[in-house]
Amino acid sequence: MPGYEPFLLCDFHVHTTWSDGRLSLREVVDLYGQTEKFDVLAITDHILSKKDLLGRLGRLATLGRHRFSITPETFDDYMGDIAKEADRARREYGLLVIPGAEITQNHLRAKHNSHIVALGIKEFISADLNAKLILEEIRDQGAISVACHPHHRTTSRMEIATCYLWDHRKDLAHLVDVWEAANRDDLFSVTSLKHYPYVANSDFHKEKHLYSWKTLVRSAKTWPAVKAALKANVDIAITLFRKTSCTAA
Repeated sequence: MPGYEPFLLCDFHVHTTWSDGRLSLREVVDLYGQTEKFDVLAITDHILSKKDLLGRLGRLATLGRHRFSITPETFDDYMGDIAKEADRARREYGLLVIPGAEITQNHLRAKHNSHIVALGIKEFISADLNAKLILEEIRDQGAISVACHPHHRTTSRMEIATCYLWDHRKDLAHLVDVWEAANRDDLFSVTSLKHYPYVANSDFHKEKHLYSWKTLVRSAKTWPAVKAALKANVDIAITLFRKTSCTAA
């Protein structure tokens, strides 16, 4: 029916071995592409602050073998790798790959923690800036900001709290483009109660995270069209992607 064209199945929050993911960027593209169901994939590896304790402990525990953060020195190589894999993803799977990063602020006092995904960024953004400046920089680059897992989780797994953006929404909501209403297996109903623009993502780190909440976007399969749809937040839905089915909600 005209005006009701199929939605694009999207995941806007995905990590690779460029930070703390288990799979390489190439392996992630193949995993999503070989399902023959996904249309849009955003690579959003972590940018950590210089004093991030979890990142420093992780590097020590792995004897420096694993990267836990994109740095100013590695950012261009990271973006180059995404561009190369985006070209292959388009040719082999018809998959649109978007460059991004998760600007990650972890503090000893959890109430200061904020995780902000930047979709479509072109230049490095430091996690040592305060959240307001990070959001402003994302907007200045013409990118899209996503408030990640902005509220307390309902599941029992061990996760750090990342509620700074939500706790300061009166001052920051006008700078946040979309909020995660769902992340992996969690639903944050508070975002819908405030009528905030929303998306749903996997926060992908390993293969089993493929099966989790995702976003449906009705637009052309181009970044400008997807970006406009996310900002308008009209033709958007969320879906729980499972091994046997894809059930819309």
